[in-house]
Amino acid sequence: MTTKKRTAREVADDIRIRVLNKEKQAGETLATIAQLSEHYDVARETVRSAVNMLASEGLVRSVHRRGVVVQDRVRRRRIRRGQVVTRNPHYGYVFPATHDPSEKWVTHGTPFRSLEAAPELVTTTFDLEPGTSVLRRRRVMSPEGEPPFQLVDTWISPAAVADAPQVAEPSTGLGGYLDRLEEAGHGPISWREIIRVRMPSPEEAKLLEIAQALPVFEIAMTGYSARDDQPIEVTVKVIPSDRVELCTDLVRGDSAEWPVDPVTPE
Repeated sequence: MTTKKRTAREVADDIRIRVLNKEKQAGETLATIAQLSEHYDVARETVRSAVNMLASEGLVRSVHRRGVVVQDRVRRRRIRRGQVVTRNPHYGYVFPATHDPSEKWVTHGTPFRSLEAAPELVTTTFDLEPGTSVLRRRRVMSPEGEPPFQLVDTWISPAAVADAPQVAEPSTGLGGYLDRLEEAGHGPISWREIIRVRMPSPEEAKLLEIAQALPVFEIAMTGYSARDDQPIEVTVKVIPSDRVELCTDLVRGDSAEWPVDPVTPE
């Protein structure tokens, strides 16, 4: 009698139980693809499909030359995103949060700036030729003691850098690059924010320590100059989808007031 081979879904279900039962701690290798293939008596492609399913849930990721590594079980945050921009006298503008402002946050590694071939979102926004080099300021952040929560890239248009050269320096001074742009004649800056879900690039996945199979939120905020209403900066926050839930409080319109007025028959 021939034994039916397990499907990728069945393999994924079994591995999930092993991970949730903490057979291995976060950061430890559960097994290699070859070992899992032998253990479940299935093809390696079946194991890879199973691992991709679990990676999309944020449970594991496949690491070259190591195998299937157990991911940190991060605390999911429910974030109420508002529309009001405020200002802190010590460090400048404060935007609608992607985190609890009472928590202490830290930077992973050293924030850095560089001239990079800008992605399509940036070149299109700034009306530049594809592949144009644009100033990028990059940082990876998280609550203290937790794995990376968000990758933040701020792209500043070449014209804006020419107006306010200090935005390209390591230290942009009190109030940061936004204050320098406004002082150069672009204030008061106004902003528009667009949120979408997409898959991470290999570089983003590496910096955020996630699998490429795990979708991410992309929150792209564009700043517009008061001088001519042209975009001068784009800040892109990339957040793993297992880290956060976006929450909005709905408001009743006039037509939805309660109690409901009785309808008079015609």
